[in-house]
Amino acid sequence: MSIESVAIIGLGLLGGSIGLAVREHCPSIATTGYDRDPDVRRRARELELVQTVCDTPGEAVKGADLVILCVPVGAMAEAAGDIAGSLAAHAIVSDVGSSKQSVTTALARALPNATIIPAHPVAGTEQSGPEAGFAALFANRWCILTPPEDADRQAVAALAEFWTALGARTQVMDAAHHDLVLAVTSHIPHLIAYTIVGTASDLEDVTRSEVIKYSAGGFRDFTRIAASDPVMWRDVFLSNRDAVLEVLGRFTEDLTALQRAIRSGDGDTLHDLFARTRAIRREVIEEGQDDRRPDFGRGDHVKS
Repeated sequence: MSIESVAIIGLGLLGGSIGLAVREHCPSIATTGYDRDPDVRRRARELELVQTVCDTPGEAVKGADLVILCVPVGAMAEAAGDIAGSLAAHAIVSDVGSSKQSVTTALARALPNATIIPAHPVAGTEQSGPEAGFAALFANRWCILTPPEDADRQAVAALAEFWTALGARTQVMDAAHHDLVLAVTSHIPHLIAYTIVGTASDLEDVTRSEVIKYSAGGFRDFTRIAASDPVMWRDVFLSNRDAVLEVLGRFTEDLTALQRAIRSGDGDTLHDLFARTRAIRREVIEEGQDDRRPDFGRGDHVKS
């Protein structure tokens, strides 16, 4: 099974980056795209994110070998319903959602006869919109595929080859396990970032201007994460509720233990934790999933 044409539904950061990455790495693959926002469609045409920007989702997916839904997870069912009557019989339907169990269920209900291979490219920035996309977004990043147990093996292999061609590394994983892993590595960190930035803005004894003016590196990093698309993250937390609550419960217990250590002056416990987590940071860099530079290498791709 070969992929010669790709339809991208949703032309924001991820959808636009897929279109640009295909143009750079797989120029022989034809690309079409659609976004429900007419202003986004206009900008996508101007930026040439895909070869053809269509005015209806049905037009975009007609005849496509691969359809990728790049919409918030809460909008997956609606997006799938919009294309249900226009899919080619052989088409692979995939997505880029950050939670997989809920997406798998939504797509299966909306497209009962389609070949569905959910996926999650673990890549992104705090930016959003069509202007935020860039072709190198997926370079050396992981794309996790979570195919159903009865999925067509050739379709899974074809999708993996597609993401590999865009520069990503691929891994097949059970959807439930994916959701737990991402709750730890992505969802809870975002929740913490949103919370601490909100806490700082609500402090009565520290003015908002002081919070902004005297932001140290740690708080600046939190504000970067907390600048992420609120619609996308609202849907992520609601769709991955069980895994998020499980990990959040463990985090709360660990935070309580830290409170006890600080209150009792237990420096050994604090030092042991900080040493262990510092080692994990080094492993993240060694794995190639971040950069040693002060700006984490993100300055090369941040767009205003």
